[in-house]
Amino acid sequence: MAAPDTSNPNILRDTFAAAGHTSESQKTAWDNLYKHDFHPWDRGGPPLRDDSGAVVRRTALVPGCGRGHDVLLLKTFGYDVVGLDSSEDGIRRAKENVAALEATPGGVQPQGEVQLGQESWVVADFFAQDWSKGLGTEGSGKFDLIYDYTFLCALPPDLRPQWAKRMSELVSHEGRLICLEFPSGKPLTEKGPPWGLNPEVYEALLSHPGHEPTYNDDGTVVETHDVKPTDGALHRISLIKPERTHEAGTNEDGSVRDFISVWSR
Repeated sequence: MAAPDTSNPNILRDTFAAAGHTSESQKTAWDNLYKHDFHPWDRGGPPLRDDSGAVVRRTALVPGCGRGHDVLLLKTFGYDVVGLDSSEDGIRRAKENVAALEATPGGVQPQGEVQLGQESWVVADFFAQDWSKGLGTEGSGKFDLIYDYTFLCALPPDLRPQWAKRMSELVSHEGRLICLEFPSGKPLTEKGPPWGLNPEVYEALLSHPGHEPTYNDDGTVVETHDVKPTDGALHRISLIKPERTHEAGTNEDGSVRDFISVWSR
């Protein structure tokens, strides 16, 4: 694929409109952007202990990890973190990024009086079934924490039901899925990435993993209050409007547009 035209303000939208909506075509497009060092979306811990004080190693997954900032963050909170990306060049840059940070004076420090977790990197298609084998909590292929930091908004709407189903498969029985819901203010019918989202879209997807929601003409979800959650459903236990965020997630007056949601079984 050709190098991206960085002078085009709609380069992401145009790139993925041309790429098509299959998982493989999306992977190729993302890998091409990383290959040419083009990643404008890049906005540049303690081991947990049980009641006896013994260290409990918790596992985390960051899908679509890009250059690995969130992997490093969760590592400082003591999680053993898997950074997953379909782009080999993206993972290469993540490793370089982490190595550079660790080489700075003071290196990477844990949060508080705790040990750092461990990070590992996987180049794979998020939707594939094989990459998670042997990873996660006790090698179960499931994780105590999954952090979706602008991952869903990078996927075309056709892949949203598969996203929800795979998330449901990867969250451990007592695990949590945390989503940064971005971009909440973008019209839902406007092309992406990033594709516009709102809390109702997340609710429709995660309460019925693998099922396609019904959308109105404006991209909002058709309300179906009488429909019960399906098997594997994740339930929202918290929806937070943060006090501050990156300027990309704010309105012109500085108010925050985006949400953070927390999901469990």
